[in-house]
Amino acid sequence: MKQHQLTASGIILALVFLISACSKMDDYRDKYMGSGAITYPGKLDSVKAFSGKSRVLITGLFTSDPKIAAYRVFWNSRQDSVEVKVKRTAGVDTAKVIIPGLPEGLMNFEIRTYDAAGHVSIPVNTAANVFGQLYESALINRAIANAEMQLDGSALISWADVNEDAGVINMRIKYEDNTGKMHDTLIISGNTAFSTSLPAFKTGSAVSYRTAYLPNPTAFDTFYVAFQEQPVKADVTGQYMQNTGPFVRATYDGGRWGTLAAPWITSDNVKNHGGFGGYVADAGGCLVMESGWGGTASIINGKISQTVTLPAGNYIFLVNCYTEALDPVYVVAAAGNTLPDISNLSTAAGYVAFPTTRFANATVQCRFTLAQPQTVALGFVATMTSGNQYWRVPSVKLIKN
Repeated sequence: MKQHQLTASGIILALVFLISACSKMDDYRDKYMGSGAITYPGKLDSVKAFSGKSRVLITGLFTSDPKIAAYRVFWNSRQDSVEVKVKRTAGVDTAKVIIPGLPEGLMNFEIRTYDAAGHVSIPVNTAANVFGQLYESALINRAIANAEMQLDGSALISWADVNEDAGVINMRIKYEDNTGKMHDTLIISGNTAFSTSLPAFKTGSAVSYRTAYLPNPTAFDTFYVAFQEQPVKADVTGQYMQNTGPFVRATYDGGRWGTLAAPWITSDNVKNHGGFGGYVADAGGCLVMESGWGGTASIINGKISQTVTLPAGNYIFLVNCYTEALDPVYVVAAAGNTLPDISNLSTAAGYVAFPTTRFANATVQCRFTLAQPQTVALGFVATMTSGNQYWRVPSVKLIKN
């Protein structure tokens, strides 16, 4: 009998606890669930974050839940956020918001949707790099490996190779053609072995160009480098010089020797073959100096030059030569109408010596720069006193670089 009484008491006690627990659950449901199940709005689908200049673009799709009324994007550890209202249609809708004023670096974002009752979705997380002044300050224009006039009158721009991940997308080029018309051309970049032809290019002028960068494949802002000028190498010999090879003589001794025709000016001490010198019939007609053989006199500061007037720019006085010289021979470009003596070569706009190897064929480049239009003497200075010496030049060129 006692056994049955204890069992009944236990059952009654258990029922009391169960009723109490159900009452507490009902209280929780009434307080937090609104007498129903928890409601989560549909989350934003296909979320993407695109890099920008001090900003980020967030996109996504609403593919379900027509009750969504807004979405909110959080960043900076949820300290900052922006809310965007949504007006749903019967189909798929697109979310798109730009978040400006962000610092450079990797930024994390959290996106939640809301319905009109304030219910909030589970979060969707994404991240993007933000680019700004630090990135932009490190950008440089794509290098030009070579820029040179072609025989057809075009300018060929050969671009330096770049890595695929460098972010170079295009180069914008401005230039003048030989009719005076200005061109503004956008060149879509290739990474390697890439060149650009600019037709009917104005000889002696330069191109102005800038490079555009996309920091990464998800970037939606383009970064630009400032315009810079690039000279185009051009043979301007015919514009400014005359009698440049094979050389034409003014007088001739009937054998090898003669004097150079204008506009070349030859100092008297170079005419040391019976009044002839500066010209030799060798190799079809060359500019020359010789001393020693056949009793010819030594030459002290011998000079051969012609005077030209050039616009401002960078130049190369290009000389092909054959030399059996023992003493230094100099190719010189000097402001004014005359060449300086060897002792004053430092006053020249540019000078360079022939190769020191005897019996040498070489191409010598005398580089000089003019800050303004100027008269310039181009030519050769040599002192030849050590035994038998001879050098000749079959041709010269003037290159604007």
